[in-house]
Amino acid sequence: MEKNIASRTVESVTSAVPLLLKFPERRFWVDYDVEADVLYISFRRPQQATDTEMTEEGILLRYKGDDLVGITILDASTRSQ
Repeated sequence: MEKNIASRTVESVTSAVPLLLKFPERRFWVDYDVEADVLYISFRRPQQATDTEMTEEGILLRYKGDDLVGITILDASTRSQ
């Protein structure tokens, strides 16, 4: 990886640290599908969700029973802080 790209990557990750530390779970996995523009955040692997609730903002909350096991963010690239 080119040093300039590595430096920008480290800067991006570092700026996200405060937000990541606020997650309700200590372990989580993040996947991004560029073509679909969907960000997947899983609090369990495998998720094995049994129910999904969509918020007004177009975010899918994935549950297994009463436990939140994942979040799916549609149109992820259009969302900002």
